Amino acid sequence: MKILDKIISIKQKEVYRNKIFNPIKKLEKSIFFNRKGISLAKNISKKNTFGIISEFKRKSPSIGRINNSLSVEKIVKDYEEAGVSGISILTDSYFFSGKPKDLTKTRSIVTSPLLRKDFIIDEYQIIESKSMGADVILLIAGILSKKEINNFSILSKKIGLEVIVEIHNENEMDKLTDNLDIIGINNRNLRSFVVDTNNCLKLVSKIPNNYLKIAESGIKHVKDILYLRKKGFSGFLIGENFMNTKDPGNTCKNMINELKIYE
Repeated sequence: MKILDKIISIKQKEVYRNKIFNPIKKLEKSIFFNRKGISLAKNISKKNTFGIISEFKRKSPSIGRINNSLSVEKIVKDYEEAGVSGISILTDSYFFSGKPKDLTKTRSIVTSPLLRKDFIIDEYQIIESKSMGADVILLIAGILSKKEINNFSILSKKIGLEVIVEIHNENEMDKLTDNLDIIGINNRNLRSFVVDTNNCLKLVSKIPNNYLKIAESGIKHVKDILYLRKKGFSGFLIGENFMNTKDPGNTCKNMINELKIYE
């Protein structure tokens, strides 16, 4: 079984189990469910910001364990103090060692917009994301139909969540619909997990200008961000480049401080 197929198979079982133990009525009673969301799209679009979405990620299927030595509380607080536009939290447990409580803990200690990063395949997970304290969800075009993306985005808007649709190739652009806030172009192939840093450059000009665009994966240097900004990107999702270091927050801070030189 290919890894993406395995991810979806395991996710389906996980969602089925969660629906039993944490039904929607219970999720809607969360202290976070009725809170007003914080806009990632607006944060990215603000003047004098660099659109950095820093990610908390312990592990990935492609490289294994990344960083398990620091607490989520320290890292996300340091990210926010560094001046990021938003924070992404991996909640998938099987492949990324993520935990829903990573997101709820983060929501309790930061005021930055929070992206729930997971493999969303069911409307239940959208309600679940809101209950965790997320402001934004990620919909992956490679694992969803256009109808699903449309329905999921409508539900997200209804409960106050912004939507990022992630694409990986030109064929997936046909799945773009209304009610989307941001288009993310991932340089990582979801089937092989190989990173091609030119992938986002091949696709960016083909996305209508009414969409806010972010680049994902393989972004390591200030020069990468400066170049991608010239090509039309407003935001940059960066995880492993920060998490691979002893002090992710400080690495993020140094990058943002260096970017300020070019304002």
